[in-house]
This record gives sequence, C-alpha cells and structure tokens, in this order.
Amino acid sequence: MAMSVQPDRRRPALLVIEHEHDAAGQDRIADQLRRRYGGDYDVVDERGDAAGLTTLESLRDRGLQVALVLCDRPAGGAAATDTVFAQVKQLYPEAKRALVVDWGAWADRETAEAIHRLIALGRIDYYALRPWHSPDEYFHRTVTEFLLEWERAVSAAPREVTVVAQRWSPRAHELRSLLVRNGVQHQFHPSDTDEGRAALAAAGLDDVTAPVVLLHDGRVLVDPTNSQLADAYGVSTTLGDETDFDVIVVGAGPAGLAAAVYASSEGLHTLVVERESIGGQAGSSSLIRNYLGFARGISGAELAQRAYQQAWVFGTTFLLMRELVGLTSEDGWHVLTAADGQQARGRAVVLATGVSYRRIGLPALDAFEGAGVYYGASVSEARAMLGQPVYVVGGGNSAGQAAMHLSRYAASVTLLVRGASLADSMSRYLVDAIEAAGVRVRLHTEVVDGGGTGRLAWLELRDRETGETRTEPAAGLFVLIGAEPHTAWLPERIERDQWGYLLTGADVMDSHAARRWPLERQPLMLETCVPGVFAVGDVRRRSVKRVASAVGEGSVVIQQVHQVLAAADRP
Repeated sequence: MAMSVQPDRRRPALLVIEHEHDAAGQDRIADQLRRRYGGDYDVVDERGDAAGLTTLESLRDRGLQVALVLCDRPAGGAAATDTVFAQVKQLYPEAKRALVVDWGAWADRETAEAIHRLIALGRIDYYALRPWHSPDEYFHRTVTEFLLEWERAVSAAPREVTVVAQRWSPRAHELRSLLVRNGVQHQFHPSDTDEGRAALAAAGLDDVTAPVVLLHDGRVLVDPTNSQLADAYGVSTTLGDETDFDVIVVGAGPAGLAAAVYASSEGLHTLVVERESIGGQAGSSSLIRNYLGFARGISGAELAQRAYQQAWVFGTTFLLMRELVGLTSEDGWHVLTAADGQQARGRAVVLATGVSYRRIGLPALDAFEGAGVYYGASVSEARAMLGQPVYVVGGGNSAGQAAMHLSRYAASVTLLVRGASLADSMSRYLVDAIEAAGVRVRLHTEVVDGGGTGRLAWLELRDRETGETRTEPAAGLFVLIGAEPHTAWLPERIERDQWGYLLTGADVMDSHAARRWPLERQPLMLETCVPGVFAVGDVRRRSVKRVASAVGEGSVVIQQVHQVLAAADRP
C-alpha cells in the first residue's frame, strides 16, 4: 500500500496521483522518483483524485511549490481526470502536468482521444509512459525535461544573474527581456521587497534607484548598457583583429541562425551580426507547438539558443549588440559598418534582419512602454500579470501563443482583433486552444486610448463596426501586430517593395532594378539586385512568415552562396 509523505517545506513537490486499479504501478513511479530526485524534491503520492486534490490544496495553503503532477486515467474516468488537471492548472499554473499511460496505450482510441483533448485544452503539457523497469531512463528523460522547464519558469534556484529594480521600470524590463531572449537565466527582485533591499545592501547600494545587475562572481553593474550586460555574461560585442569572412549573416533569428549553421558546417568562415538578442522576433514566442521534431512544443528562446550553440560549435563567430548602419561593395568584398565604426568584410552577405512589430501609434500608451505596454510576447513579464486583466493585440500565431501563455497567470486574457475572424491568420490548433482556455476574443476591436499612474491601469477600446467605445481595467497590453522590415539602413541600390521588403530572384528582374543587374546570369532565387548579397526569412518579399519557412530559407541560401563564391574563384 502506498504511503503519503509529508512534504519538506524547503523543497518543491512532485505529486503522483493514481488509482486503486493500478496500485502496483503507483509504487513503481513513486519509488523511481524518490530514488532519482529525492535529494532535491519531495515525492508525494496519493491514491485517487479526491486525495490528490486535497493534498494539492494543502500544499498551496502552506505556500509550498509543486513542480510536477503525474496522474493516470481511471477506467471510464475521463471527466474526473479532466477535473483533476483543471484544478492543478488553477492552483499551480506553472506546475508541469502529465497524463500517465501504459506502454502501447496510444493504440486505444479512448486513451488517444483523452491525450489529444487534454493537450488541446491546455490541461496537460504532455503524457508520460508508466515506467515498467528500474531504472527506466525513457521515463526519467520525460521527467527531467519537465523539471528543467519548470525551474526555468519559476526561477526557483539561485541564478548567475540577479536584477534588482523598481517593479515597473521600463529599463529593467528591457534588461530582463534581453537576458531571457539570450538564454541567460536570472532572478528579479523588485527594489521595494525584502529580497531586493537585502541584495542591494549586500552590494553596498542602499540608495540607488537605477536598475542593478548582480553577477554570481561579485560584479555589480549599475544601469548597464546592453553591450555592458552582454560583455558581463560572456557574449562577444567586439570583433577584434579578425574582420574578413567568407560570409556575413546579418540577423540571428531562425533564418540567420540556420544560415550560420549550414555555412560553418560546410567550411565557410562565418560571422553573424545581431543588433539585439538571439532569436529575433520568434525568440519571444512562449511556445511553438507546430515546429517539426518537438512534439511538446518549444519556446522561441530555447529553439534559438539550441541553434546558436549549434552554430558556435561549428565555428561561427558572433557579434551581438551591434547596429549596422551601412553596406558597400568593392573589389569582390561587401563591407558592413556598425554604428560604433567597427567594420567587417564578407565575400557574400546574407540579410536575415527580420521584422519588428508595428507600434500601436498612441502617445498615451507610449508613455507606459515597459510598464504595462509591451511589444512582443515578453515572456519575462508574464508572471507579473498574476491575477490581473490582460489584453493582447493581434490575430496571428504569435498573438495566439502569447494569449495562451498569459492565460496561465492572468485573471482574464482578451485577444483584440481588428478583423472579422481568427481563422484567416491563425493556425487551427491555436484557435481551438484559445477557445478551450477561455481566452476572450473581441473581433472588429481596436485600442484608442489608455492610462494609469506609473503603470498601465486602463484601456479604451472601440468597436470598429459600431463606433462604440468602452473603458476597461488593464494591467498589461501586449502588442503583436503587423510587421516592419529592418531595411532602412541598407543602401538605396538594394531594391525593396513599397513596404520595405527586399526583392530577390525573379522579382529583381521584374522590377526597374533589372537594368542595374550587372551580370549575364540571372539573380539566384534568394539573391538581391546586388550580386553576392542575399535575403532570407521575414525580411524577404514573398517569404512565408513562419519559423520553419525561415529556417528552410536560411539553409537553402548557403548552397547559392557556394555558387557565387565558386564563380568568383574561377580564373
């Protein structure tokens, strides 16, 4: 018979809920968890839904953390299981949740439908196969992945970087977002909390009002620039003596990172220049569920960090926090100039500069950027929305992903869409998930005003069909609308369409830039009107605005780079 364990106040809990019909299986799961994780977590096992929920409420009432809940599905108990996971999500929104099934159970239609339904509803993160031998490393791989995701989300352990700042400081938001999107885990303590005051006092900074960054080795940065922060955690922001490369990739989003991986792996001396953070716009996505190979989905930041590490291992040089201001071509070289005067030369250039979300264009809301108004999903601010009303502007996949992530914390999430339907611009799985999660969708609606004292407190919304306006309380506004390509810095001779997207391939020859094309051959598919300068990803006209498509273009372009370099090397 399984025995409940009184949890230790100092450690997060792993809760196993199983049922009488499978008592032997429960003991195997609990025992395996205790042997593997007992030093750092309390394993609590309960028999049946009622006992499990009672224990969960008790843990919550005592202020204890729960990292993972594993629950099996009793025979004929689909509704009961749904209720259990719904309660877990409400009590512990950050806890990872998994349905335990036996090996081969996916062949059972009822079990398969339960898995599909629970994932679609956002009730579970995934399923876990019941271990049937010890040690069952496949089972433990699932568990450790869950625990890593949980630990990253809650910042439960001490971090290498700690940020202390006023709770609604726009600059603190920028620094935290930069850390998250560059894969640097950190803790944040508002300066008016006991933890914040203690951290500042330990650093000898009792009266500072600017954001402070504390590093694990004792270094203290007061109101650092982006470059100073990047230097502090070991990212290169200067080139050094090496300035000549086979190919320079501008932009470290999915397209640029894919290009870097393929270029370096195929022996090309490669430099990537990024003006902000690894991952580009996609790096702010809380969960990308339809990217090939990641059945449980993957965050944009995690996907970008994996690609960054992959490119780095192959020998790619990275130059981060550097804004480019010029591109010239001479004697078979393309010269890129940064705002600080640094220059690098490449025999070929791949432009993967991506796009930015369009500004909402309301001065009243501009004043609250970083203090309730955010452009992008802003994963770093999601927990601050706990129990608050939140609004997301946008009708695309990024807006849908942001709404789903925020629904874990906010009291309510409302998606504001100017158009008449979500189905026109959002993947079906997200439309279904939004409906199941209780996210309100307001069609034909736009934001026309907003305000607050020190931070956003209210929004004025207008129905575009009737003209009716209404004012509603709002703690957060997340704007994910439109796209503005990063091409203004490029010379005029690189042809763009009326929206600023770069023309490539056949589009070059169909434009008035055709007369400036200097070679006998036609431009390659991803080549701009300047030979040897390519464009990939969202910045390119006619590209499909999806992460997988950007990765595909980034990998394909290197074959075309090889063609150009080979032609230049021929006598």
